[in-house]
Amino acid sequence: MTDQHLLGVDIGGSGIKGAPVDLVEGRFAAERLRLKTPGRSTPEAVAELVGTIAEEFAGQLPADAPVGITVPAVVQHGTVRTAANIDEDWIGTDAETLFGDLLGRPVLVVNDADAAGAAEMHYGAGRGTDGVVLLTTLGTGIGTALFHGGELVPNTELGHLELDGHDAETRAANSAREDEDLSWQEWAARLQRYYRHVEDLFWPDLFIVGGGVSKKADKFLSELDLRTPIVPAQLRNDAGIIGAAWLAAHREGQA
Repeated sequence: MTDQHLLGVDIGGSGIKGAPVDLVEGRFAAERLRLKTPGRSTPEAVAELVGTIAEEFAGQLPADAPVGITVPAVVQHGTVRTAANIDEDWIGTDAETLFGDLLGRPVLVVNDADAAGAAEMHYGAGRGTDGVVLLTTLGTGIGTALFHGGELVPNTELGHLELDGHDAETRAANSAREDEDLSWQEWAARLQRYYRHVEDLFWPDLFIVGGGVSKKADKFLSELDLRTPIVPAQLRNDAGIIGAAWLAAHREGQA
């Protein structure tokens, strides 16, 4: 390994995944390790598993290399402000201090959609795109990551825009498609309403669609009629880990 390899960890509701990331190539430098998220995903319980992942790869990283960690939450200056699919004990937790003390390294903690967006901007579908870019992850909810001139505007939470009297993600997330047994065309009509509303607010130059359903982008993206180009994400499930590592390096001046 070289000093261009940093550890990224992606904390989710069902799994905690980590791998060293090659920051030159934008890919994993070793096979990722995935551990099951504990039933009660308190900060202490999750931190223990993050420590296990870090220990697994410790010999492959520089001793003082920073670590990037994602959480499914709003994160302000290292402190978690919300909790989606993790224990409510996270709210108010200084996660960067928690993980930094545990790992003995500099740590950046970031919203999971923001990390995925950073990966797509620097290594994936958004690479080379200037102006305003919005990544949306369509899954249990709708996560968003907004960029202007390649710089992240953190914690946008645009899945929670009110649309037609509803929280947008309750109508247009992939979970709504599955729960209501919508056809691709029926779901695309809801996405059309959502994306048109967002583009009227932000006038983006590009939409990037992430989340597991992006693998089936050919079934619904062609149904959308937008003025903004819209493309599927390229890094998919790897994006959170890669983006977390890139953002950690960027803050420490190593990217």
